[in-house]
Amino acid sequence: MAEDDRDELTYADAGVDIEASEAATAALLDVVGEGEGDYAGLLDIGDRYLALATDGVGTKLLVASALSDYSTVGIDCIAMNVNDLVAAGVRPVAFVDYLAVDDPDERFAEQVGEGLARGAELADVELVGGETAVMPEVVRELDLAGTCAGLAAKGGVFDGTARPGDALVGWRSSGIHSNGLTLAREATTREHDYTDPAPFPDYDTLGEALLEPTRIYTDLLDPMRDHGVRGAAHVTGGGWTNLTRLGDRRYVVDDPFDPQPVFDFVRSAGNVPDEEMYRTFNMGTGFVAAVDPDAAEPLAAATGGRVIGRVEDGNGSGTVAVRGLKL
Repeated sequence: MAEDDRDELTYADAGVDIEASEAATAALLDVVGEGEGDYAGLLDIGDRYLALATDGVGTKLLVASALSDYSTVGIDCIAMNVNDLVAAGVRPVAFVDYLAVDDPDERFAEQVGEGLARGAELADVELVGGETAVMPEVVRELDLAGTCAGLAAKGGVFDGTARPGDALVGWRSSGIHSNGLTLAREATTREHDYTDPAPFPDYDTLGEALLEPTRIYTDLLDPMRDHGVRGAAHVTGGGWTNLTRLGDRRYVVDDPFDPQPVFDFVRSAGNVPDEEMYRTFNMGTGFVAAVDPDAAEPLAAATGGRVIGRVEDGNGSGTVAVRGLKL
């Protein structure tokens, strides 16, 4: 096979520098402080924790705009928030959205609302309010974000720390969720349009594949608790490096789910290195839990997951190896 002489594309090349983003976040936390919890902020309210998570849809909105199809981005907005709560061992209960627009438009507002309603139904949360702001000099077209509240008993939240010897159980993603779209868009539009036919099954166009909504994992919460999960990772921004949130261990993933064809397309279209793909995207596995090895197969069997790897001693540092790729 001829060597690809095109420039390799990375997330930073596309406009998102993860290291710079993490440094900016750290600077913010140095000033405002950081509450208890990782994926969600936990507030002690007596016998329970009140948990809060906030996130948005990101540049996936630009694909929706290009296709004039906002019907699924509300699902993404809810999914990105509730999945973070589930990773903390918290049951999501209520959601508020924030829609900022440059010009009010009933057409896309209705579509966004339809997606939010569907996402709330899938996640089993209540939509308890929201805000629409008209800011023509601040946003172009629209931005969509939200905040989710959850509750957990004091003994219900996950410890959040994996132990050497634990097994890793993973669950399938629905495709490219709602992170890494800046890289996916840049790769796709190098030589294609969003309206081009998808060169793989199940989608009519490339844009439709990129808009596949984020899977919601709230159904995993009770089974994970029942099987003694120690901690979980939502494989979102930062890709597989999210596993290191479970502690300074070595996470060996040798049997993840195969990436959906859309990932192969992005990798090929953008000439994106494999390591960059796994540092950016979920690559077919959207949620991972660390659990005692005796409970791993029963948990996987009860939830449609699979045992994808193991936790080893990290010798004081957190590292991830996925199918031999060191991240």
